[in-house]
Amino acid sequence: MDVRDDTITKHEQLVQHIESLKVGSKISVRRLAKEMGVSEGTAYRAVKEAESLGIVVTKERIGTVRVERKPRNISEQLTFADVVEIVEGHVLGGAEGLNKSLHKYVIGAMKVEAMIRYIDAGSLMIVGNREDAHFLALEQGAGVLITGGFGTSREVKQLADQLDLPIISSRHDTFTVASMINRAIFDRLIKKKIMLVEDIAHDKPKNHQLKNSVTVQEFKRIIQETGEIRYPVTDEWNRVIGIVGVRDVEGLAESQPIEKAMTRNPVTASLKTSLASAAQIMMWEGIDFLPIVDRNRKLLATVTRKEVLGALRDARNQPQLGETFDQLIWNGIAEDRDEEGHLFFHGFITPQMATDLGTISQGVLTTVMSQAAVKAAKDISGWDHVLDHLSTYFIRPVQIEDPIVIIPKLLEISRRTCKMEIEIQHQSSLIAKAVMTMQAIDHG
Repeated sequence: MDVRDDTITKHEQLVQHIESLKVGSKISVRRLAKEMGVSEGTAYRAVKEAESLGIVVTKERIGTVRVERKPRNISEQLTFADVVEIVEGHVLGGAEGLNKSLHKYVIGAMKVEAMIRYIDAGSLMIVGNREDAHFLALEQGAGVLITGGFGTSREVKQLADQLDLPIISSRHDTFTVASMINRAIFDRLIKKKIMLVEDIAHDKPKNHQLKNSVTVQEFKRIIQETGEIRYPVTDEWNRVIGIVGVRDVEGLAESQPIEKAMTRNPVTASLKTSLASAAQIMMWEGIDFLPIVDRNRKLLATVTRKEVLGALRDARNQPQLGETFDQLIWNGIAEDRDEEGHLFFHGFITPQMATDLGTISQGVLTTVMSQAAVKAAKDISGWDHVLDHLSTYFIRPVQIEDPIVIIPKLLEISRRTCKMEIEIQHQSSLIAKAVMTMQAIDHG
């Protein structure tokens, strides 16, 4: 049984209306307000909500347009509209093609006759004020990015409009725009690697939610029908106000509403919460059921601890995409074992780890010690851990290219926590020391 209230707000009606529009439809706040009989402020807020949901975008020279929501599994692919924003450019022509995907980019630093072998449909030609190259790229099905703030001829703009291939101008030089695009692709690869709650909450039936007026008798019948033992409780606006489980209603009269037994103000998460954060929240709070809500605390879905940990376990088996600063810092560190089989690490201080004074950054030292502790805890227990508390002591500076040894020492471990002492040494002299407590993320 699914006990719900169909009451929805004007805001929700507007968002649903926007979602029902055909992809490519242009959206005007003023027209939307008139059609739906609401104020322009209410219509504007609904458009912004739709923008955050990824179902509309605002494009230069076009306005706000209904678009297809992109699944996160292709989020690393840039569009020409993304390129305009990344390189701080403006569109000279072909604006109708801004939503097309960018497959690769080519730098036009050669003779025109040599360019043709490198240009494919869907690529982006990065070039200066060379109209012959602009024509060639468009004729081959590629967009054009003109560097140095230069423009192009009216004929090139007309061809771009005719072919729906964007021609973009940026004030930056070729090297800078190529670096900007590389950085954007790199960042998207990292974002794709980080799993969010929406990756397991979408395309999954929403758990039945109960209204606060449901009686204990009705609740028991629902449990028998569904086999679920815990439910979110919502008010008349579908906002989560509590959680109720089988044990909560023990001893209550059958006619009592579940509101009397529910746990109020439960811990919740959003679709954009990372799975690691969701697991950490459930671990710290001692819960195995998490309602997923929007910014107004309206219920969107639910996830269980088992689902979250299972997805995290599967994610570890996926290929690694991109590198975070933590991974870049750790790249020069190798692991080894002493005669007793205990894990330790060694490496060199690279220039990227240093401050402008030539000594290692204290933040980098902390990161190195934290990573060593997490890896050592995993080696001992088989579980992933997250940092809970850290006390650091910096003894003396260490310079670029100095060799270092990182030695983790286990102080205490249980199923839930691990306490370690980490030392960093240079030529047997103590450089830094940390004592840290970590919480285990049990993937069992």
